[in-house]
Amino acid sequence: MKILITGTAGFIGYHLTKRLLEGGQFDVVGLDNVNAYYDTELKRARLKALGVDASMAKPNKMCQSTTFDSLRFVRMNLEDEKAIESLFLQEKFDYVIHLAAQAGVRYSLEAPRSYIKSNVLGFLNILEGCRLTDVKHLIYASSSSIYGQNTNVPFSETDRVDHPVSLYAASKRSDELMAYSYSHLFGIPCTGLRFFTVYGSFGRPDMAYFIFTKKILNEEPIQVFNHGKMKRDFTFVDDITQAVEKLIPNAPKGSGFDPEKQQSTPPFSVYNIGNNNPVEIMQFIHTLEELLNKKAILEMKPMQPGDVEMTYADTTALYKHIGYQPNTLLKDGLKEFVDWFKHYYQTDKRTT
Repeated sequence: MKILITGTAGFIGYHLTKRLLEGGQFDVVGLDNVNAYYDTELKRARLKALGVDASMAKPNKMCQSTTFDSLRFVRMNLEDEKAIESLFLQEKFDYVIHLAAQAGVRYSLEAPRSYIKSNVLGFLNILEGCRLTDVKHLIYASSSSIYGQNTNVPFSETDRVDHPVSLYAASKRSDELMAYSYSHLFGIPCTGLRFFTVYGSFGRPDMAYFIFTKKILNEEPIQVFNHGKMKRDFTFVDDITQAVEKLIPNAPKGSGFDPEKQQSTPPFSVYNIGNNNPVEIMQFIHTLEELLNKKAILEMKPMQPGDVEMTYADTTALYKHIGYQPNTLLKDGLKEFVDWFKHYYQTDKRTT
């Protein structure tokens, strides 16, 4: 079976690609534009770990992994309509996992157009590719950010999500709505995943756990927003990728037309994918201090625009569907990240 994974040079994309390649069930095409939103050297290092030399990856041209025979990589922009269409028509993917996006809540205040280009127009091109080639299952990344200022906890897929507090969140909600439309109109099986604060090795440098670790080690102050009165549902990346792997063959079915109700249910699902256990930011910082054997210098700040006080995933629906049950303790997951961080930035003599 052939699968497309977009965002292969990204954090979750790298870990998922590695898992599927090691499982040996798929021929994988990895796609990424390796943009400069954050350190491209980190993205190149992820690709290198997959046997891909990013310097040899020419735009819109396939290159072969030297480590995995079943991996090819293409450097491509999501908003390049013709290139995406050509890729789908040429490869005829069985499955598509769409993880590529312009990430970051705060950056959406600085560069809003990049979110529309990548997350909205880019996703439309992916949907069109799936429509043209009868993809069996499209799995795409949504975000817990779409819950906005929702006060019902834990967050459930049935909660209202029409009050996003950042353009990033609005773009992800737009993706869900577009996916529903394509599922309804063209019968494309679509599963959206609302990720909750994913962390782990090879993580994103713009995420709090990455920034905190770097600054604590460098004895620099860390900014703690809302004066520390925040909770996040931190979810270890291996728990995430294990669930996505299980979801691939488990596409939503939908139902046929009901003449009495004069309607049908499209093959469409959206799931929370989190740890179902929010942690206070100060507790999170104390765990990092223990693992790093260093005290953090705290700089308390007010709430940032576009931020929310708490994220908390109700994962009942995903558990019923595939038995999803994250089992990585925060301290264990953070220890793996800290060990990787020290090796990547110190043993390899890189600078932070």
